[in-house]
Amino acid sequence: MAKRSSARRRRSVDAEAILDATLVEAEASGWAGLRLHRVAATLGISLAELYLHYRDADAIAEAWLSVADQAMLAAASTSGLARRPPRDRLERTLLAWLDALADHRAVTAQMLLGKLYPGHPHHLAALVFRLSRTVQWWREAAGLDAPPPRRQIEEMALTSLFVAAVTCWAADRSPEQTATRAFVARALGAADGLAARLFAKAPLN
Repeated sequence: MAKRSSARRRRSVDAEAILDATLVEAEASGWAGLRLHRVAATLGISLAELYLHYRDADAIAEAWLSVADQAMLAAASTSGLARRPPRDRLERTLLAWLDALADHRAVTAQMLLGKLYPGHPHHLAALVFRLSRTVQWWREAAGLDAPPPRRQIEEMALTSLFVAAVTCWAADRSPEQTATRAFVARALGAADGLAARLFAKAPLN
């Protein structure tokens, strides 16, 4: 116990510094080539100290994706957004999620692809839960509150749209990600029209 406590007291960097250093290292090596001992050496800490913050590289990837979740939720508080139509709220918050990751887009795409590796089924399962959780927070950020069964239909549609948007974004080389922005606008417009036809009420909610 004394050794564990002293190790905690000796922590010389915080989780954010480790995340930043990992992203820099991954930009040079690729996510698959990332080695945490190099990250630790860059920061001048031991692997044991790094482990106090992150149990493995996948935990660092989760922390990075959580940065986007936080940006999406922060966007929900934008002045006047709550008075906008649901389609606008969905678009603004989704783009905030993507924009938060834009500085390391290629590495982020590699992180997500790495979770699909057949030899790591536990990472795939975690990705499914992560996707579900992010979509739930996206609905909250956009202020959607439809009751069942409409809620379940919205969740399925938004999950598909989210995956398609991230796929488009990962390959987007246009200035200011204009191709992704156009795709999101079109996709949400189509979803809005479909919802109006399905429920014969206000599109989305």
